[in-house]
Amino acid sequence: MEIKIGLELHCQLTGLQSKLFCSCRCDYRGMSPNTNTCPICSGLPGTLPLLNQRAVDYAGMISIALGCKIPTSVVFYRKNYFYPDLPKNFQITQYNAYGISSIGVEGKVDYGVKSSKIKRVQLEEDPGRLVYGNTNLDTLIDYNRAGVSLVEIVTEPDFSEPKDVRIFLNKIVSTIEHLGVSDTRLDGSVRCDANVSLEGGNRVEIKNVGSFRDVEKALRYEITRQKTMSVRDIEVRSETRHWDDARSITKQSRQKEEEEDYRYFPEPDIPTIVLGDDYISSLKAKMPELPHERKTRFLGVYGLSDHVAQVLIDDKELADFFESTVKIYPSSPTEIANLIVSDLLGLIDDSAKEQRSIFSGLRIEEKHVAELVRMIDQNVINRNIAKMILSKITKTGEMPSHALDEMDASIIDSKDVISETIESIFKSEKSAVRDAKQNPNAANFLLGKVMKLTGGRADPKIALNLIKTKLAVLE
Repeated sequence: MEIKIGLELHCQLTGLQSKLFCSCRCDYRGMSPNTNTCPICSGLPGTLPLLNQRAVDYAGMISIALGCKIPTSVVFYRKNYFYPDLPKNFQITQYNAYGISSIGVEGKVDYGVKSSKIKRVQLEEDPGRLVYGNTNLDTLIDYNRAGVSLVEIVTEPDFSEPKDVRIFLNKIVSTIEHLGVSDTRLDGSVRCDANVSLEGGNRVEIKNVGSFRDVEKALRYEITRQKTMSVRDIEVRSETRHWDDARSITKQSRQKEEEEDYRYFPEPDIPTIVLGDDYISSLKAKMPELPHERKTRFLGVYGLSDHVAQVLIDDKELADFFESTVKIYPSSPTEIANLIVSDLLGLIDDSAKEQRSIFSGLRIEEKHVAELVRMIDQNVINRNIAKMILSKITKTGEMPSHALDEMDASIIDSKDVISETIESIFKSEKSAVRDAKQNPNAANFLLGKVMKLTGGRADPKIALNLIKTKLAVLE
């Protein structure tokens, strides 16, 4: 049964100082309700919007990064619908009509071995925010967010697997982070609506999804729901459904509006914006390094593996942390990257990763990782001890050398000490010794016993060589 999934990703341009059409602060978070407003964003009669030019720049940069064409002129439209969070009862947005398009069209984004087409990228104003109480009758409205610059990225219905949607969304967010136009870690700065249909059936839109993990879960539920209805010959209605995180289900919200229901018409208070070829060229010239370009550099300059480089560039904060650490200790970029990807990420819980606040709650800085890797290189500690120290210092914030002194966990590289340990293991693990004589790979079991008895402090190379030497002389 064919599944079609399309996405509408909304990204606030938090890098701006003011809203899209007025001078009110873009950063509304933490402010008292309805204090970040003015006559313009409140939609009072007689007011005129004044377009934020930097918002156009940022939207254009996103369009370029997503492989979109940028027209030489754009027009704003009024999207008319009546909802409490829209103080004007219409939203100023963009719309492809009459040969005039949004700021970006016909893009394409590769993610892994797959790709998805971008239908359009449009610049619009964010509505206000509804604050729900304990009952359906207890709902308040906060207009502080109304008028904040918002970029909407609309894909073609190219997805058929919910897991692909999550991978794609992470790719888009990584791109936006590298552009520096939005802080995606802020609550509500990136939001996603998903449209799903089966076998050409009616399209259902899923809204109010809090995280990319929940987008995947909501799509899985909705696909199962529609398949079940199809088997029972129940019509799937075109509607908007909300994701109920507590019950992990989608629930009906309202009948789905069609495009004609919004009665689009050109915004009379904003004339056609002529961009021109020179403007587009200048915009391309000041584009920062994008994730795929950064990955290529990581592979060539630092000699990282494809997997490790991909993990790093998937989150800008992580990639920045890596490069800052290399500046402190440039001798071992590969070891630094492996320590971050293999060990440090293992100490970060999934909720922190989902909120894209990688180091939230961890008392770790670049200087800690740099010193830890230097200690490995100088054979002061091995990787097992490094992992133990890393786990400790992320909680205490102390330097690795200080943590090592407290742990008394320096490497045992004395052959005599290691040989004594091996001797005792050979006596207690006679069956394993016989196996190792016949199969050299079984010697790793004996090495594991040595590391366990020494608390991970034995030099594994020395220990393995001693084990092999002893096996060779046994009759």
